[in-house]
Amino acid sequence: MDKEVVPQFVKFPADRLAKYQKAGYRITGPNKHTGVEICRWTKSRMRGERNCYKATYGIRSHRCVQMTPTLDFCNFSCSWCWRTFGKDRAKSENKWDSPKEIVDASIESQRKLLNGFGGNEKTTKKVLAEAMDPSHFAISLDGEPTLYPKIVELIKEIKGRGMTAFLVTNGTTPHRLKEMLKKNIVPTNLYISVYGPDEETHAKGTNAFAPGLWKKTMESLSLFPEFNKKGCRTVFRMTCVKGLTMQKPKEYAKLIAKTKPMFVELKGYAWLGESRDRLKQDAVPTMLELEEFAAEIVKVTGYTVKARDHVSRVIVMVRDESTWKWNLEKIKEQDRIFAEVSGRAK
Repeated sequence: MDKEVVPQFVKFPADRLAKYQKAGYRITGPNKHTGVEICRWTKSRMRGERNCYKATYGIRSHRCVQMTPTLDFCNFSCSWCWRTFGKDRAKSENKWDSPKEIVDASIESQRKLLNGFGGNEKTTKKVLAEAMDPSHFAISLDGEPTLYPKIVELIKEIKGRGMTAFLVTNGTTPHRLKEMLKKNIVPTNLYISVYGPDEETHAKGTNAFAPGLWKKTMESLSLFPEFNKKGCRTVFRMTCVKGLTMQKPKEYAKLIAKTKPMFVELKGYAWLGESRDRLKQDAVPTMLELEEFAAEIVKVTGYTVKARDHVSRVIVMVRDESTWKWNLEKIKEQDRIFAEVSGRAK
């Protein structure tokens, strides 16, 4: 069986821990490797304002827990990442919390982070009550979540509670994805981030800890059809950084046509955090540039643009109309489950 390539376990530096806390992270769980943060769209919905672009998949931002089981633990050190750069992103102890501990601690942290909205005149009692009863887990906040050895069981724990599980991975641990397929435990959405149209571009931007991870990402992409069969939304995700990843749209299109994801997302790089020390502001693409890039992909793949978010600089494309109709029906089914679970909890 393939094994993941990870950094060594070292003590979590106090100054780095302080950076996460200053950025609004709550670091939780017995072994402190889980992080939770309230995103801007959760705050927006709490104030009665707009949802995030993931409404495309039925997400209600005020009920979404944005978290990671692998805080500051990744096998990439991407140039565009706002976190600390260098091949020393490592977990503090060689100990892991159980999936139940992670879910319980994440929900508790989410509630504490949102508790202050009880005094916000723009937050209704209904919205606050719903927020305290989350229905979505976005396993995407930081690090590479599939390096958590019980990621499959974590997804099972989340979905077993009637919540959706959105997993964002860099695709370098295909054996974890194969384990999901074998055990028939798949996330609601599987995002694979593809940081280049070819191996050279991918290596240049990701600064991976080991060679050969491009091939593992390609192996993970090849599993999309199997996840599709199991009712999992599959998403080919690109972080578009001008001068780095945002090039050769036809080569990306070939990968998309070959692996047949249900959705394709283009996300414009944001000039934030410590990435500003490595990249210039002109690495940030405009929405028009993203539209033009997407148009080139559409020409080759035949995918259709279904959603745009100018604030987040995101473009979402779908494979075909039958997939889109299936997605809308899946959202209705998700809402039915959420209502049943909330009803049982009262």
